[in-house]
Amino acid sequence: MPVAADEQVTYLELSEDAGSAHKFYEVRVAGTAVTVRYGRIGESGQEKTTSYPTVEKAASAAAKKLGEKVRKGYAPAVRGVRQRRAVTRRAIVSSGSTARQAPVLWRFRSGASAFGIFVGEEHAWVGNERGDVYTLTHDGRVTGRYGLPDGVKCIVADDWWIYAGCDDGKVYDLGGKVPRVAYEIAEDVDIYWLDIHDGVLGVADARGGITTVDHEDEFQWRRKGTGTDGWMVRCDDDGVYHGHARGVARYAARGGEPVWHTPTEGAVLFGWQERDEVFAGTSRGWVHRLRKADGSEAARYRCDAAVFSCASSPDGRYVFAGDNHSSVYCFAADGTRLWKLGTGCGSAYSMQYRDDRLYLVTTDGSLACLDASEQAVTAAQDGWVPQVAEVDGSGWQAAVAGAEPESVVAGSAGAAEGIEVECVQEGGRVRVRVVSAGFDAGRRVQFPKDIRVPGARYLVAEVLESGDGGFYRARGDIKRLL
Repeated sequence: MPVAADEQVTYLELSEDAGSAHKFYEVRVAGTAVTVRYGRIGESGQEKTTSYPTVEKAASAAAKKLGEKVRKGYAPAVRGVRQRRAVTRRAIVSSGSTARQAPVLWRFRSGASAFGIFVGEEHAWVGNERGDVYTLTHDGRVTGRYGLPDGVKCIVADDWWIYAGCDDGKVYDLGGKVPRVAYEIAEDVDIYWLDIHDGVLGVADARGGITTVDHEDEFQWRRKGTGTDGWMVRCDDDGVYHGHARGVARYAARGGEPVWHTPTEGAVLFGWQERDEVFAGTSRGWVHRLRKADGSEAARYRCDAAVFSCASSPDGRYVFAGDNHSSVYCFAADGTRLWKLGTGCGSAYSMQYRDDRLYLVTTDGSLACLDASEQAVTAAQDGWVPQVAEVDGSGWQAAVAGAEPESVVAGSAGAAEGIEVECVQEGGRVRVRVVSAGFDAGRRVQFPKDIRVPGARYLVAEVLESGDGGFYRARGDIKRLL
């Protein structure tokens, strides 16, 4: 970008060879206007211009912004020397199904191929490769939208928290009005899939590696699998379950020691888990059902084409799969195929079953809700399906990632509603601790990375204890105190 004669431009980068950061921060001062541009190295990033009453105040504001970044480890750099991270997006050559049409109740077209899905008690979440994340009610009404800087790989839940993992290597917390960065994946990791449990993030990558990162975005352990293309990672209290081109492996959750490895018929393309079992869909049309304890096979399910998604009912009674010919399958626990039907909206990249409904995200960008009840499926097999309700998602303005937290302009911390936390410098890291009474001051808080400033204090809507009681998590809206 050319520099005008009256402009002062400072360009900084933070790129840690052994860490996770890979981003830039640029400040342009032109008279009373200060323009800040920031984002991932090699990308255009986001830009915001603020006007100040005087030239002096503009210069002071710019210096303050740059000082904060330098204290976080940013350093002057030459734009264009470092390049953006490698990105592998999942690709399916999808064809139409020859099976009868499935009983689709409603369909929401997100506008681009969709990979991410999570269905909770109140909402269904869908994220697409443009970076759009939408929330919908179970009956198909759009209730919100987030705009993330890059394509969404997957959406995962951890208790009350919802996270979206993106192509830019960041994992965003979607618990507030504005999405915030909770984790950043090391630059040398070409992410394929993500999962999270009790604050520990599991990352499967292109080379068949598996990496875990803790609640403060600090590296825990990394292992090299026996195969490439790690499209499956699932995490629980005791293990990390990793599926790749040569099968499924379990590693100990804490230290990453290998526990077992089970070969599969074909490369693993998707994984699902229940309490005691994991499910792996493969390139040769199989879904393997493996016991978590020892990796032994409880059952397997045969599809007519490569399996790109699978799921199970919570009781394990039904197992579902989606192939690359726009078909979905349902099996009994023992392996008996109960039905095969066509989606009518592309092949399922991901799926989830809940309360007699099967939710799919597909190659044409749809979030589709199928009625998987016995009555509805029987009617569909006889040729009768309901009229699909097309959901209108227009009119929703995205809450964009990276927006600055709203400042509290009046009132004291005691009078304000919320819980006060403070950012403190410990060695080379900025930690966050609760200041308000009633909390263990020794515990750290999982808090958005992009607004951690040494000495700053914030009001958080909620601070909740993690599942194992080892740390706290910030939840909801965040406001910076004066």
